[in-house]
Amino acid sequence: MLPTDNRLRRREEFATAVRRGRRAGRPLLVVHLRSGATDPHAPGESVPPTRAGFVVSKAVGVAVVRNRVKRRLRHLMRERLAQLPPGSLVVVRALPKAGDADHAQLARDLDAALERLLGGGAR
Repeated sequence: MLPTDNRLRRREEFATAVRRGRRAGRPLLVVHLRSGATDPHAPGESVPPTRAGFVVSKAVGVAVVRNRVKRRLRHLMRERLAQLPPGSLVVVRALPKAGDADHAQLARDLDAALERLLGGGAR
């Protein structure tokens, strides 16, 4: 489970990550990353935690399948939060093929997308 402090909950946060962040698409999912914009040298400025949110539409499958995909993605993201810059917003959108994918396939696509976003790879 993803800790409460690390979850995106508000619509505005999802919109900020999607509209103003960078995007990396893979066959099973699309990852949007908005890097933290706080200045660590500003007086009294504390760095907010990295937060992640998930979008799994009905195109992925019935409720049981969607919830399984969300649980897997939350578990995978929890292990990868330390790799992300502090204060970042991450939105992981599952594509329809994610409903048939196993844990290892989701992990590979998530890792590849995050590596592309963090490494600044070519689009």
